[in-house]
Amino acid sequence: MSAPPERSTRIRSYVVRAGRLGPGQERALRELGPHFVLPFQPGLADWDARFGRAAPRVLEIGFGMGDATAQVAAAQPGTDFIGIEVHLPGVGALLKRIGDAGLTNLRILQHDAVEVLEQMVAPASLAGIHVWFPDPWHKKRHHKRRLIQPPLVALLASRLAPGGYLHCATDWEDYAVQMLDVLTAEPALVNTAGSGYAPRPDWRPLTKFEHRGLQLGHGVWDLLFRRP
Repeated sequence: MSAPPERSTRIRSYVVRAGRLGPGQERALRELGPHFVLPFQPGLADWDARFGRAAPRVLEIGFGMGDATAQVAAAQPGTDFIGIEVHLPGVGALLKRIGDAGLTNLRILQHDAVEVLEQMVAPASLAGIHVWFPDPWHKKRHHKRRLIQPPLVALLASRLAPGGYLHCATDWEDYAVQMLDVLTAEPALVNTAGSGYAPRPDWRPLTKFEHRGLQLGHGVWDLLFRRP
């Protein structure tokens, strides 16, 4: 894989936004954060040790407030989930859901996903990657800030084990078109839907962003690619 671009020009996986913590989120951060929120480290993580077992692992970039993430983790107890989110209220909200549901198969990193993937995740080690409803940067002059770009997709593909999947979803049609073009052009991935968009898998819950988009009359596009 070619060298990543310089830090000043690389795509970040997030934009930091202000937000207030509710008392439940503050309590979850205080009581559950030390166990479920992992520190970033500049080296491969021992995920078996972090989860206390060996299991298939799925990584999610930008889980928002964590509702869909918690639902998927609860429905798939045999799979471990690594959620990445820099928005502190979102981290607190997911921790609260972890505590409420008694989940043990979720870990969180509050850090840039690109650095986590590059440094903490071994090549060909993930069973799946979720990128659900990333910031669409809907103004044309901001499209260059969109997350799904060729360098990141190449990195994502390199971290998937053979047979592993990359699942993206968006409610912005022009971003869906861009995603389809970029993912199709990645030689390490194959479109499970042939040449177009995939139906929403039964295991992906409807997110609040999806509900909002549907209420606004937007379509929703799922893209499901797999590493052969």
